[in-house]
Amino acid sequence: MLDPSDFVVGSIIAGLLLIAMTLAGSFIARLPLSAAMLYLGAGVAIGPMGLGLIKLNALTNVVMLERLTEVAVLISLFTAGMKLELPLTNRRWRIPVQLATLSMLVTVGAVTALGVYGLGLSLGASVLLGAILAPTDPVLASDVQVGDPGDRDRLRFGLTGEGGLNDGTAFPFVMLGLGLLGLHDLGDGGWRWWTVDVLWAVAGGLGLGYLMGTLVGRAIIYLRMRHREALGSNEFIALGLIALTYGLALLSLTYGFLAVFAAGLALRRVHEHKNGPAAQPFPALSTAHQEASGAHATTHMMNEVQGFNIQLESFVEVGIVLAVGVLLATVKFQAELLWFIPVLFLVIRPAAVYIGLLGAPVENTHRRMMAWFGIRGIGSLYYLLYAISHDIEPALAKRLLSITLAVIVASVIAHGISVTPLMRRYEARKAARRRLD
Repeated sequence: MLDPSDFVVGSIIAGLLLIAMTLAGSFIARLPLSAAMLYLGAGVAIGPMGLGLIKLNALTNVVMLERLTEVAVLISLFTAGMKLELPLTNRRWRIPVQLATLSMLVTVGAVTALGVYGLGLSLGASVLLGAILAPTDPVLASDVQVGDPGDRDRLRFGLTGEGGLNDGTAFPFVMLGLGLLGLHDLGDGGWRWWTVDVLWAVAGGLGLGYLMGTLVGRAIIYLRMRHREALGSNEFIALGLIALTYGLALLSLTYGFLAVFAAGLALRRVHEHKNGPAAQPFPALSTAHQEASGAHATTHMMNEVQGFNIQLESFVEVGIVLAVGVLLATVKFQAELLWFIPVLFLVIRPAAVYIGLLGAPVENTHRRMMAWFGIRGIGSLYYLLYAISHDIEPALAKRLLSITLAVIVASVIAHGISVTPLMRRYEARKAARRRLD
């Protein structure tokens, strides 16, 4: 169990980091560093490899760490959904959908092959490793994601949507890996996996989440604009909708991650219906005033909800990346990682992106950037902890832990150093093209 003193020390350090990042945010933004790199360094410094102020073990503290990462991913997925304002009929949606499905399949398949033939793992363990490492991270990738709902940039839109979707589309492969290890019922011939873990859980999660986001959003807008009720406490909308949607999704055996992402997506789209019959403003106002008041009320609510979620996301990022830094002292890294990580970043990710985006409306510049920014992070850590909590063998747990932590750390460093210069160059080229046009 976690020592109470560790929680106190961790709270103090997290608070100091949040204040320091706020005060020095503009300066740090100009450096080729990401906030996650600083949090990681702080985690190493306060852990057993440094001052020894906090000690964590992924095997003995698995419940606490799993819940912490679970909450972090849920908040981030809901926020990602709210950032994506484009109608679902827009062709740009092909980019994140294909990345989260076709690219996901290629990545899981390639990592599985490496696991079996390169790392000497069993088929089940290799599939599980592929599922753990396949999803890109919605928490640590904020620098390359959509900055505001009106952003139509294909690169940012694609990476944001991919991070929101593939944390859910990886779940069937986690269950497949656990099933091959004898820890989950796949059914005769895999029928249960196909029908329940793939078809029902994916489609049901997306449908349930979108329904809940739509119903809750329209109900609140209706009460505020028609009856002047349900005013204030916009922050509770986010927390309530996340909790309600996630609980119902788990109860119905669907994927809560996909449901929460879809709920955020649906809530953002509520404003599209602000002039519809379900959201008519106060009757006493003129038509023009009604429309202005309705638009203002909807926009104000959406901005407050999204702003609150972003702040929550930043807070949990601090805690989890600190924990990753502390956990590094508990694992032994093997020489196989020296070739595995470069192959994952420089071969598998680019191949998965190029194959997955065949036929999609994407320029070569966007493909190259997406191929590099396959950021791994908190989602991968959650899936690892989920597998550990389902009683995979301790020896396998330790090995998967060392591989996963090494990939996360390498991603935080490599992508953290490169994100600022690459994105600046990308935005400069975009600006130059707009001037020429």
